[in-house]
Amino acid sequence: QVQLVESGGGLVQSGGSLRLSCAASGGTFRGYAMGWFRQAPGKEREFVASIIGSTASWSTAITDYADSVKGRFTISRDNAKNTVYLQMNSLKPEDTAVYYCAADRRSGLRVANEYDYWGQGTQVTVSS
Repeated sequence: QVQLVESGGGLVQSGGSLRLSCAASGGTFRGYAMGWFRQAPGKEREFVASIIGSTASWSTAITDYADSVKGRFTISRDNAKNTVYLQMNSLKPEDTAVYYCAADRRSGLRVANEYDYWGQGTQVTVSS
């Protein structure tokens, strides 16, 4: 069983930056693909970014992004710290949402209900 805890959300002005963190425990972290999703009020939970999992030390960190965040957000992971990050730059009011991290043994997933494990979410609010 994998437990995920997000942190780093908050209130930021349009154009600003935030870095979200998601600390994992209870599993072999490097073997899990990690994803970030977000959900705004009244909307479906949507894919933001993902990064593959691999037990091979030589593996390249293959990432995937939603078009709406490509070039502004960067997902990364530190397997030594069992943590995945989402660096968010050039934030816009439409980025306002609760951000969730998710984990699954399969890589390349973009659909929320395909992920097995979820954190509790962290609120990001971008003011105009």
